[in-house]
Amino acid sequence: MEQLTQFAPFLLMFVVIYFFMIRPQQKRAKQEKEFESTLKVGDKIITKSGLHGKVAELSEGTVVIETMAGKLKMERSAISMEMSAALNKK
Repeated sequence: MEQLTQFAPFLLMFVVIYFFMIRPQQKRAKQEKEFESTLKVGDKIITKSGLHGKVAELSEGTVVIETMAGKLKMERSAISMEMSAALNKK
């Protein structure tokens, strides 16, 4: 019984860390994967580095975006979910 009360603060601390740090991060990663899978040709996007463009081609893990400077091929994970959503709300 005494050992249980000694480990209770550590157990409580782990539970708090899980619900405030680990779980939201997993939820966000799941939302980003869903966003990447729902991209379609013609969508206006912004990359995480700040490039604006329109989706020209899609393949398994990459995307070709059309910018004012030409076409660029990049990973789907380089597209920012938040900034692209804000752009499309305008």
